[in-house]
Amino acid sequence: MLRLRSRLAGLLLAIAIAALAGAAPVQAGNNHPVVLVPGFLGFGPDQFNGSGFLYWGGFGDIAERMRAGGAHRVLAAAVSPIAVNWDRAAELYYQIKGGCVDYGSEHTTRHAHGDGVAKPAGKCWAADPANNPHRYPLAFHPAWDAAHPIHLVGHSQGGTTIRALIELLEHGSPNGDEGGGELYRGGKVGWVTSVTTISAPHNGTTLRDAVQDFASLLAAWATMVDNFVLLAAGPPNPWVATPPGIARSSMSGDFDTSQLEMAPDGARAFNKWARTSPHVYYFSIGTRATEAGSACCNDTDRFVAPFQWPSYQYARSDMIYFCRASAGELIAPMRLQRGIGSYTQSAPERVLVDRSWFANDGVVNTSSMKGPAGHPQRNYTGSAQRGTWNYLRTYEGYDHFDILGWSGGPAPVYSVYDRIGALIYAL
Repeated sequence: MLRLRSRLAGLLLAIAIAALAGAAPVQAGNNHPVVLVPGFLGFGPDQFNGSGFLYWGGFGDIAERMRAGGAHRVLAAAVSPIAVNWDRAAELYYQIKGGCVDYGSEHTTRHAHGDGVAKPAGKCWAADPANNPHRYPLAFHPAWDAAHPIHLVGHSQGGTTIRALIELLEHGSPNGDEGGGELYRGGKVGWVTSVTTISAPHNGTTLRDAVQDFASLLAAWATMVDNFVLLAAGPPNPWVATPPGIARSSMSGDFDTSQLEMAPDGARAFNKWARTSPHVYYFSIGTRATEAGSACCNDTDRFVAPFQWPSYQYARSDMIYFCRASAGELIAPMRLQRGIGSYTQSAPERVLVDRSWFANDGVVNTSSMKGPAGHPQRNYTGSAQRGTWNYLRTYEGYDHFDILGWSGGPAPVYSVYDRIGALIYAL
């Protein structure tokens, strides 16, 4: 009897194994395209032809990693490296959907936009490859609508650019139809399934206020970025939306407005306009590359800050070199200016900046990365909620560019993007 039971159990087990072997693989909840959006001073995949260096991955390729051998469509966008969130959102919209960029007539007039041109010639993407006489680059996803939505992943200002895009998609322009541009009509609910922001300045960065000559600092940073990615690139593609060499971008005109949006006061105004949509899943990730001061024995750069106070934050020695001088207590060598790691302000009518802002990744305050102040936020606990910011975690020891795979190579950060993919494809 026992032998019979044993044989029966073995037979049932064999049947179960055979059934499992023939079963279809588990399918993800969706397979919508993913669009990666670069940050301030960012660049697209064709920016530095010949160098092999990418915004997303450095000398690796995060987009290719997320494609998982062709299982998913992941596309890296190229928007203006220096522009207000509205303008970058407009460029992103037409790059995905197709057509020629329209910044909006009223917006262009009110904000003295660039050279006063709402529809710059040649800044276009073709929705139909069979009808492309000007040989514009092809749009990412011409079928984009509520039935064919996308996921958006943004680093740094790419995160706030995405928020501006969703506001325009769903609610349109507060200035009217902006001369008839399709983007500004609103009503495009459900076009975006999820948003993931990485090291985004949702509440601004105090770097903008701490550095008195912010324009000069960013001009220097732009040159350093160019040098960092080895400007031995070949001739630029004439159809790429951004010009070759970040340092060649204009620091005038739109820069005045875009830098204000990056400050805490400007971010507060932006947050009142760019709402958190109840129809979208939001995820956010933070980074931190500073440590509290110590008399000795921490991992900070002692050459930049030999004397330290425990109440302030200081740049780690492995922070990317061009961010260390302004990340700590004082901006070296301008010792009379406070850096991100100690800057405060309590003037009436302005955003209060206290010690909770000190920790940073060299560019953005870590406390600013969780989500926009006054909007729904929560720590992610295994299940995502629409219409609220689900904070995944803070990556300690990662500076603003480590999380892109620039300094330590892409391998250490691939797991970050593997997790993002697992989350968004399961929605």
